[in-house]
Amino acid sequence: MKNIIKKSYLGIIFISLIFVSCDKYLDEMPSKTSNIEISTTEHLDMLLANYYDIAGEPNRAVVLSSDDYEISVDLYNARPSYFRQTRLMWYLWDTKNLTLENSDSFFEKSYSKIFTANTVLENIDKVKGSKENKERLRAEAHFIRAYENWNLVNTYCLPYSQANMNTLGLSHKTSTSYEQSMERMSLKQTYDFIEEDLNEALKSKNNSIDQCWRGNIYAIKGFMARFLLFKGDYTNALKYAEEVLAVKSDLVDYNTEMSFGKNYKYNVKGKDVFVDVPSTYTQQFDLGDIFKWKEYIYMRYLSNDYEWYIPSKSLLNMYDKQHDLRYKYHIVENFSYCRSLSETSAPGYVFFYEGKLPSGITTASLLLIKAECLARLGRINDAMNAINKLRAKRMTPGFEVLKASSKDDAIMKVLAERRREIPFTMRWFDIRRLNNNETSIDDVVLKRKFYSYTSTSVLSNGSVKDYTLTEKRYAAPLIDREIYLSNGELKQNQY
Repeated sequence: MKNIIKKSYLGIIFISLIFVSCDKYLDEMPSKTSNIEISTTEHLDMLLANYYDIAGEPNRAVVLSSDDYEISVDLYNARPSYFRQTRLMWYLWDTKNLTLENSDSFFEKSYSKIFTANTVLENIDKVKGSKENKERLRAEAHFIRAYENWNLVNTYCLPYSQANMNTLGLSHKTSTSYEQSMERMSLKQTYDFIEEDLNEALKSKNNSIDQCWRGNIYAIKGFMARFLLFKGDYTNALKYAEEVLAVKSDLVDYNTEMSFGKNYKYNVKGKDVFVDVPSTYTQQFDLGDIFKWKEYIYMRYLSNDYEWYIPSKSLLNMYDKQHDLRYKYHIVENFSYCRSLSETSAPGYVFFYEGKLPSGITTASLLLIKAECLARLGRINDAMNAINKLRAKRMTPGFEVLKASSKDDAIMKVLAERRREIPFTMRWFDIRRLNNNETSIDDVVLKRKFYSYTSTSVLSNGSVKDYTLTEKRYAAPLIDREIYLSNGELKQNQY
């Protein structure tokens, strides 16, 4: 991490910034960069508008570690060379071999974003500009820092619970100085730090909800709802979710607003095979298409460098294949052919191009938070009304209207809908919290069947063995390189 901070510090005086129009809703994608010395609020504004760097979340733990993803032995045997060793190590919850990796792009990019936020906070009182602009940018910087730290703490630290409060949290990064200590705070101190940043961010007066790539007040409140849900504060999570939904409640109607996009043709064993992808998936990646997803309140996306989310059998079985249009458009049969894996037919979960899934704050995700909070607070009918409002936009006419017979039944029905609606992006984080919350009815046991392996090879000539996720492996290991660069200040998770 010290290496990351140092490189960023040396380059911050003259920064390559991507210009984004704040007057129009992405009429034109930025196409040029310019070197600018930081001296005005406009420069800091452009720094925070650099959404190419901010929007992507290349989190392999989220992509590969949950029960939404499955590399079956048969799929692996079809072409072992396709499944790189690092992917298998994340998939099998490795604790030793992952530390030997040369880099961790999610760790690095998240701290780079925190560095950007700290740059704004350090310079905001030194540059020229109006008080209004300064306060807006200050609030957004606090929001970005909170958002990134929350993603980091849910990746590299143990889950939030009273039992884990004294375990290792994150480094307390509040400065652009690469000399600042990287000693890890406790988990409690980390969550307190995030909440302090969010409370500062809530002072934002930016209510421009159309600029979904910026930290507007509705994005901040929506993220506060997510933050509080994961802390088990269902009353206040519900309050923030409802405040945002009262202003923006747009949902995409899959009956009228979704369609198939390009039809791909592949020759497989002498026969033509056609693969239909949804209209949200384009041949050429265009951020403008992502911004057009009308449910966005805060535009962020999970990115997958393998560009193939392999849905598990358990995920596929969650869907009503006759009525659920999410299955129709997002579960793409034969997607393995799109990834040049012609030896076998396997589906893929597809949303945006190149393995990008909405992970930011959306109206659908807030409706799910609202429904879950209502269910956990015992307001069963209200919870079912909220979840059926979402289902009405995702299912064909004649779909099953969900009803619940008890509080526990309502909770499980909402969680099932949550998994169908936002697979992969939140599932790994959800499993962590569900196994550490106030009830055991929603616990998830994760098991895999796969070959034994080493840091360099898979022992596919041997027998298949069972892998079970252990409690301490909820925290992903840090790579040895970052610990070395910190001069030993960073401490590794203990397994």
